[in-house]
Amino acid sequence: MRAPPLVPVVLALVLGSAALAQDQIFPPSFRTQDIATNGTTLSVRTGGKGPAVVLLHGFADTGDMWVPLAVELAKDHSVIVPDLRGMGLSAKPEGGYEKKNQAKDIAGVLDALKVEKIDLVAHDIGNMVAYAFVAQFPARVKKLVLMDAPLPGIGDWTAQLLNPLVWHFNFRGPDVERLVKGRERIYLDRFYNELSADPSKWTEAARNHYAELYAKPGAMHAAFNQFAAFSQDAKDNQELLAKAGKLSMPVLAVGGDHSYGTKMAEMARFAFSDVRGQVIANSGHWLMEEQPTATVAALKSFLGPGK
Repeated sequence: MRAPPLVPVVLALVLGSAALAQDQIFPPSFRTQDIATNGTTLSVRTGGKGPAVVLLHGFADTGDMWVPLAVELAKDHSVIVPDLRGMGLSAKPEGGYEKKNQAKDIAGVLDALKVEKIDLVAHDIGNMVAYAFVAQFPARVKKLVLMDAPLPGIGDWTAQLLNPLVWHFNFRGPDVERLVKGRERIYLDRFYNELSADPSKWTEAARNHYAELYAKPGAMHAAFNQFAAFSQDAKDNQELLAKAGKLSMPVLAVGGDHSYGTKMAEMARFAFSDVRGQVIANSGHWLMEEQPTATVAALKSFLGPGK
């Protein structure tokens, strides 16, 4: 009997992978719970069994961005995926958005879950919380992944602020929330489109999913506060770096070839002594949405199997 043609099979696999890349629903094997920490409450998904790994998201998405990676890591890791303070399904307090403080949010989550040591994977604003975490609690982190975003106050931060693509770092004031209210999808689309190598990689379902979350009461106010804290974050990071020096845990610095690329490793080396750089081809800023297969493979290779 002649074997069936491979094309339909390959096509099905490709389409299945693309669907998984932006399926924002964690499988039933993951538990979602609210955890009180550091004066606020974070929504946290947990799943799997083994060494713990924490996944921190950034702006314009939530912890839901990590579904494909979380599912893979849960095969041999305990996976912890919080929504950051003020974002997603987490509480939206008025203050506390300095990344040094948000690192304490994460420490409180780990304490509540009775987890001491972790691997830490972060993207975008998650990078900033991750650095503040490892600088304050270095003994708790075994390996660190930083993905496609700078660290305030570290390296060429001043040059980063002059990049026209990050105009939103300083988009605030008394009118910004009124301008965006009811137009969250329009606002977020600009980031999905301008910061992607191929905007079509962002599905309508994913765009609508995040637009709905950012349209919740207080969500955009909290998002703007994340950026408003950058000036203090820069001061805090400079103090943390002066106190802790270069940290020694292994670091994977990942950039999209249409975005930060090799600059991620260059920036990371200002704060870490053991940095490996990796560039994901055909990707902009949104590595998990644009190139999920290559990104997941890179992260799994660096983190290694659970033991």
